[in-house]
Amino acid sequence: MTAGRFLPYSRQEIDESDIEAVVEVLRSDFLTTGPRVGAFEDAFATAVGAKHAIAVSNGTAALHAAVHAAGVSKNDEVIVPPITFVATANCVAYCGATPVFVDVLPETLLLDPVQVEARITDRTRAIICVDFAGQPCDYDALRELARKRGLVLIADACHSLGGSHRGRLVGTLADLNAFSFHPVKAIATGEGGMVTTEDDEFDRKIRAFRNHGITADHSQRSAAGTFEYQMLSLGYNYRITDFQCALGQSQLRKLPGFLEKRRMLAQCYDRVLADIPWVRPLGRAIDVEHAYHLYVVLLDTEALGMDRDRAFRELRAGNIGVNVHYKPVHLQPFYQYEYGTRSGDCPVAEAAFDQLLTLPLHPGMSSDDLEDVVRALRRLDPQGVV
Repeated sequence: MTAGRFLPYSRQEIDESDIEAVVEVLRSDFLTTGPRVGAFEDAFATAVGAKHAIAVSNGTAALHAAVHAAGVSKNDEVIVPPITFVATANCVAYCGATPVFVDVLPETLLLDPVQVEARITDRTRAIICVDFAGQPCDYDALRELARKRGLVLIADACHSLGGSHRGRLVGTLADLNAFSFHPVKAIATGEGGMVTTEDDEFDRKIRAFRNHGITADHSQRSAAGTFEYQMLSLGYNYRITDFQCALGQSQLRKLPGFLEKRRMLAQCYDRVLADIPWVRPLGRAIDVEHAYHLYVVLLDTEALGMDRDRAFRELRAGNIGVNVHYKPVHLQPFYQYEYGTRSGDCPVAEAAFDQLLTLPLHPGMSSDDLEDVVRALRRLDPQGVV
C-alpha cells in the first residue's frame, strides 16, 4: 500500500471495457427499458443457472420485490436474521408485515435453522436467510423446513454471488434469490439488483412490481404499436437503466477472475492470521463455496486488552479501512420503537457484534496491501506479545 493511501474495505474494479460498454449505450437510442436490460437478465440467469432473472434498481428493491412476490402483507410475519444490513428487515416492514428476528449460529453468524423452526407461528409467511459475508446458509435444512411448513424461502444473496452450496449455485438455492450490484459487491452497476426464481408466477409479479404494477413497459408497448397499458396492482418504479445493465454485463464476464482473487486473498488471511491468537476468522462449512464479499473476524478483546471500537479507531487512523458488519438490526431504534425488539432477543448476535471487524478484501488489493493490514493488526497488541 502506498504510504498515506487509505485502503478501503472494498471497492469497485472498473476497466476500459466497462467504460466502453457504458459509452456504447449512451450513444444508442435507449437509456432505460431498452435491449440491454434483457441482455443482462439473460446473461445473469445463465451465469447462476436460474430460469428467470429480473433486474431492478438496487439490492433493496430486489428484496422488496421478492417479499412482495411471496405474498407477504399486513399481519404476516417473516423470519429474518439480526446480522444483516437493515434492508433485509426493512423490506418486510415495507409490506406491512412484522420481521421476527431469529438468532444466528456462533461460528458462522448464519441463520440457525433449529431456532427458525421454534419461532414459526400461524402468521409466518416466509423465511429470509442471509448469506452473510458470502457464505451460503444451510439451504438443505431451510428448504426442508419451508416445504414442511408451507413457507416461501427467500435468499438475501447480496453477499454471495458466485458461491454454491453442495454443488448448487447461489441464485438457485431458494424460491426467490435477491442480489445487489452496489460498488462494494461482487460486480458493480453503481446501484442495481436482481431477483432470480424458477417460478413463472413470481417472475410475472416482480416484472409488474418494478414498473408501478403495470403489465407492459414502454418498449413492450412500442413493439406492439400501442399506447394502452393496465395497472393491475400497486407497484414501484424499481426499473434499472440500460447503461447500468451494460456495465453489469461487462462486469459479469469478469466475475470468475474477481472471485479467484477474493478467494486467494482470503486464503492468505487465513494463513497469516492463524499466528495472531486474538483474531479469529468466522467459521466456514466444508460443503459450500464461499464468495468472500467480506472477510470478517472476531476479536478476542479480553486477550487483546482493548475493545473493538478502539481497535477500529486505531486501524482507521493507520489508513486501514476496516468496517463493522453489522450492528444487529433488532437493536436499531426504529425496530425497538415500532416492533418492541430489545437487547437480549438474539444473544449470539449481540455478543458477536462487540467483537466483529471486517478487514479489507477486494480484487484490487495486492499482497503488499494484505501484509499492511496484518502488520497493523499486530501493532494493536499493547503487550507486544504478537
